[in-house]
Amino acid sequence: MTTASDAILSTTAATQAAPTAAAASTGHAILDTAREQVLRRGKGLSEAQILEVLRLPDEAISAALQLAHEVRIEHCGEDVEVEGIVSIKTGGCPEDCHFCSQSGLFDSPVRGVWLDIPELVKAAKETAATGATEFCIVAAVRGPDVKLMNQIKFAIDRINAEVEINIACSLGMLTQRQVDQLTEWGVHRYNHNLETARSYFPEVVTTHTYEERLDTCAMVKEAGMELCCGALIGMGESVEQRAELAAQLAALEPDEVPLNFLNPRPGTPLENQPIMDGKDALRAIAAFRLAMPRTVLRYAGGRELTLGDLGTRDGLLGGINAVIVGNYLTTLGRPATADLNLLVELNMPIRELQKTL
Repeated sequence: MTTASDAILSTTAATQAAPTAAAASTGHAILDTAREQVLRRGKGLSEAQILEVLRLPDEAISAALQLAHEVRIEHCGEDVEVEGIVSIKTGGCPEDCHFCSQSGLFDSPVRGVWLDIPELVKAAKETAATGATEFCIVAAVRGPDVKLMNQIKFAIDRINAEVEINIACSLGMLTQRQVDQLTEWGVHRYNHNLETARSYFPEVVTTHTYEERLDTCAMVKEAGMELCCGALIGMGESVEQRAELAAQLAALEPDEVPLNFLNPRPGTPLENQPIMDGKDALRAIAAFRLAMPRTVLRYAGGRELTLGDLGTRDGLLGGINAVIVGNYLTTLGRPATADLNLLVELNMPIRELQKTL
């Protein structure tokens, strides 16, 4: 599969070379500034600077990705973190996130399904067998009730008894008591995405607020769990709002940022939204890395459509240092073997579990 990003595939050859901190000027002031500010001093770009990166001309994308790759190597190391995700409860969510086929408010083909605990344990084992160090349990809910929390506790105990893997959760908005429970049960990381910029959020979600999401993120960090807080771009937001989102994520200082690209789902309000241009997606990858030099930046949903196989390679050589392998919650991803083989081909070592415990 090829996409619009094919025109700049010289990126791949360029970024496979060893990073060179003393590289010559690119001819683009923002990249020269970022080399000094981000690469050498480890200080992420400001919102205005991020916007400059997102507005770079096509001929500068390769240089931006090269610099982002150097920043990733310098501040995060060579290792790539691999994760699998599975939904314990799919569909029937009461929220109206306009991009999500799991909302019970839309006429989507996705229907409510619960996964039983033996299936969850099996999925965790299969995930670990790929070399993944992280297994994320997801539920399509506004927030967990007592029944779901009990199921999560049982699932965590069963998984820990049968497979060595870090467990993450994504269960919507939490109370302080629920945060404390997950921490006590040994949940390694909690996912709660901002999705889009504060200024654009009311255009895609109306059943809860941006501040409610921020509240859960703050409680997770204060409890000592790692915070995974991601972005979904290509929903019709402006390039200025894309820069706003990157800056707002950077201000949260999350441990991980999953970077999703909209895959328009049938029956949702965004079903007719055009697929994001591959070159704009590559600009975003570079910009998000330069905004957050020390954060785990993870390839997540939609990259298969937006970037294709060749663009996926470019992103891995342009600042990405983590990958969700296999399928997503309601959409198909690349085969896990394809991503793992690509990591081997690019000489990107998969992070060992003991390094993350």
